[in-house]
Amino acid sequence: MFDVVIVGGGPAGMSAALTLGRVHRTTLLVDAGEGRNATADAVHNFLTRDGTPPAKLRALAQEERAAYETVRTRTATVTAVRALADGFELDLSDGGTAGTRRLLLATGLADDLTGPRGVEALWGRSAFHCPYCHGYECTGRRVAVLGAGPARVRLALQLSRFAADVVLCADGEPLDPSARDTLESYGLAVRCEAVTRLEGTDGRLEQVVFEGGPALARDAVFVVNVPRQRSDLAARLGCATFDDGCVEVDEFGRTGVPGVYAAGDMARRATVPIPLAAVVAAAASGTLAAGVVDQDLLCADFGLPNPFARARG
Repeated sequence: MFDVVIVGGGPAGMSAALTLGRVHRTTLLVDAGEGRNATADAVHNFLTRDGTPPAKLRALAQEERAAYETVRTRTATVTAVRALADGFELDLSDGGTAGTRRLLLATGLADDLTGPRGVEALWGRSAFHCPYCHGYECTGRRVAVLGAGPARVRLALQLSRFAADVVLCADGEPLDPSARDTLESYGLAVRCEAVTRLEGTDGRLEQVVFEGGPALARDAVFVVNVPRQRSDLAARLGCATFDDGCVEVDEFGRTGVPGVYAAGDMARRATVPIPLAAVVAAAASGTLAAGVVDQDLLCADFGLPNPFARARG
């Protein structure tokens, strides 16, 4: 019986494992090795690690975690989970089982790409969705933004502050005339034709091809992604979710299911309108949730009042 089983070895799960290892909690990290940002060239906005390739960041985290003897790692997924009187029992894809007093979900999100043909080959290298993760790398470059809604117009204007040339590609969607006027007043062009495909070589965008009219030479494109839960484990446990599929947690990473916590981009509070995709934010949420889990167990072991109990609700 472990004190904590962490499901998912991304930034949130690894940070939680590090925190729990440092307070000698017996911890099992179950990791399938499927990182959301695996196709990206580098991780950004992570203090002291800006520009680090995702695989290297993962390797560094594994090296750090190995110093803590109470933390074990298994390369597997959770195939079944059962609630017990004193915790949970999990079946793993490697044929094993694990019992735990508390469960921390950090299984993350996956991205369904609704963009035109060719976007998958460019994803994470020259096709992006987040200006904070990859916008700086577009400095001085030719950028396309796909879509015509208010959020796409806002993104195009944001990128225009440092990209050399930004074109909003409405992709056949209706564009509000006032939005078009705003874009053009700031020197941003608009293409209204439907986009048929993105063309590039070795992950690098070369041009956007339309149903009609000339192709548009571009160095990068920002597309719409639809995030979804990578695992259905939270649903099987009965955790509440929002309309976008994110697991609902409070400010300390607690779900509505006793003993179950969630961290990283798979979970958010009701006051946060969208999932936060930043690696550093995921890592911070894992550290916070792990500390609250430890205090929860400490109170259970010694009959102490839980300092976080009043904040729940």
